[in-house]
Amino acid sequence: MPHSPDSILNTGLEPILDHTSSYNIHQWSEGYAKINQHGHVAILPTRDEKQAIDLMDLVAEGKERGLRAPLLIRFQDLLRDRVRRINESFENSIQEAGYKNVYRGVFPIKVNQLHEVVAEIVDAGRKYHFGLEAGSKPEMMAALSVHDDPESLIIGNGYKDFEFIRAALLGVKLGKRVILVIEKLEELHQILSIGEKMGVIPLIGARVRLLSKGAGKWATSGGENAKFGLDTAELVAMSDILHAANIPQALKMLHYHVGSQVPDISTINRATCEATRFYAKLYQMGHALEYIDVGGGLAIDYDGSRTSFDSSANYSVHEYTRALIYNIMEICDAEKVPHPIVVSESGRYIAAPHSVLIVEAFGAIEKAHASASVLPAAADHKLVGEMLDIRTHLSQKRRQEYLHEAQQIRDQSQSMFELGLLDLRSKAKIDALYWEIATKVVKLYEGVAYVPEEVKELEITLASQLLCNFSVFQSIIDHWALGQLFPIMPIHRLNEKASCAGTLVDITCDSDGKIAKFIDFQDVRQTLPIHPLVPNEPYYLGFFLTGAYQDIMGDLHNLFGRVHEMHIFLDEDEEEGYYIEEVIPGTTVGSVLNHTQWDTKAMVRRMKAQLDTAIKSDQLKPNEGMRLLSEYERTLSSYTYLDFS
Repeated sequence: MPHSPDSILNTGLEPILDHTSSYNIHQWSEGYAKINQHGHVAILPTRDEKQAIDLMDLVAEGKERGLRAPLLIRFQDLLRDRVRRINESFENSIQEAGYKNVYRGVFPIKVNQLHEVVAEIVDAGRKYHFGLEAGSKPEMMAALSVHDDPESLIIGNGYKDFEFIRAALLGVKLGKRVILVIEKLEELHQILSIGEKMGVIPLIGARVRLLSKGAGKWATSGGENAKFGLDTAELVAMSDILHAANIPQALKMLHYHVGSQVPDISTINRATCEATRFYAKLYQMGHALEYIDVGGGLAIDYDGSRTSFDSSANYSVHEYTRALIYNIMEICDAEKVPHPIVVSESGRYIAAPHSVLIVEAFGAIEKAHASASVLPAAADHKLVGEMLDIRTHLSQKRRQEYLHEAQQIRDQSQSMFELGLLDLRSKAKIDALYWEIATKVVKLYEGVAYVPEEVKELEITLASQLLCNFSVFQSIIDHWALGQLFPIMPIHRLNEKASCAGTLVDITCDSDGKIAKFIDFQDVRQTLPIHPLVPNEPYYLGFFLTGAYQDIMGDLHNLFGRVHEMHIFLDEDEEEGYYIEEVIPGTTVGSVLNHTQWDTKAMVRRMKAQLDTAIKSDQLKPNEGMRLLSEYERTLSSYTYLDFS
């Protein structure tokens, strides 16, 4: 969505720098985010310019309520807008094609199991008869409790035991359309047996294992070697079992899944055609199939490039729904079978954009320091003098030559130091001079059409490491585990030049706790444009499109727990145009310790005993000992992340 004219003005006086292109925000945000006139990122939950919410205002309000970064902000209206968009897109494609049935989507609870998220989606989807998908016993129990629409579906995927099946069939007895999807043939016998004992004919779906494979990071979840599903022989065996039991009508759905985050529409087309052929053949074998479930796969364009790259998608939601409807219709018409109700499990599409993680940078690790320029001294080693000469004579014409000389001197100094022939002070000066020269060489290549690879690598090496108060493992685990890219950018100071380049490191004691790959319009970039940190001023970054999987999959590495949350609703009656519907405090130190089998009450007793011993031996005064015990207890109730207040 193009920005309105006032979104590129700096309070009507100075033009905002073109950070929309620096961070590609106008592409990946799909109109849900923009840079406002203050140089701040604003969220548009319904893509309406009049309802923009400044993220820095929310950060400030969070501070007033005692919520420090890292802070997760959920925009419930954005969640509702995504439910509306996918349902309306399917409806439009159905009308356009003349398709003779309807769409009944479901939200896979595994994408975000948080009650507020699921409940909001159920409420937003009520008018569309939008249902839920459960892949485990806890998810099935949750789905049954919030599902109250006899026209919408509950789909039970994954491997199942007695309790899972019985809970699903309880839903059928209550008049709910709960479809149990067969993942392996043995499940069918158990479902039929339990159904007979409960006096209910189960609603069965069959997941077919396609030859068509997905693309991208999750390609292995589809194809003939997939973890779930029935092959052709097993489908025929299933049909025979149902006919033998005189309940062929129990088979209601053909299900397939080509993979999560499928970036290429051609993959969607191939899989849909193959799966619909299975649907048609099963229908012709005497099964009154009603549904075809296309599974997940609808991709999010995380980098905004609109390509078939892993972190992108070369199609829109309309192209996706249109491809599904036309392909299903074409095969069904050719096979002369009725058009099925179309089901999709597009959880990533619905949930990913609705939340933003705000983190605070509190420092930087830099190779070169402008304030630490080396000055000559009489006692300098001759290598220091040679390096000073290079710095003095460095020029545009001989920039690469002087870089090579500086590298040679640095290597020589390292060898001498290892042999004990160079003192520490001289080595420190040589290292500092090298990075100072390297920085100047990189600047001398700015704006040049061709930059040597060694200079490009040097530029990456020189990038600052921004110290950020968060845990990669807790809040953005797909980046660590799978290399998934997320849009990351400063949420303020965007009317200033981002004159530095940096990578991000978290506060865990783990070398993997870093982000050194970022979205780019053409390729993956290894640094992020950032602003110089200002002493005693917070610098905030936003991690966007993190609402799918990241909210629930994070671990407790280093015992950093869940972050603070704020849930935002639009309200035109409020002066700001919105209100904070709920605040959920982040995990405390004590709660994560209890979760990992530490007894915090016992810990306090042990500390008290140690302090009593110290007081009796005159190591501590009584008042000081009691004060230290109070501080220990207070820390147990504090936020697990760093507090700079």
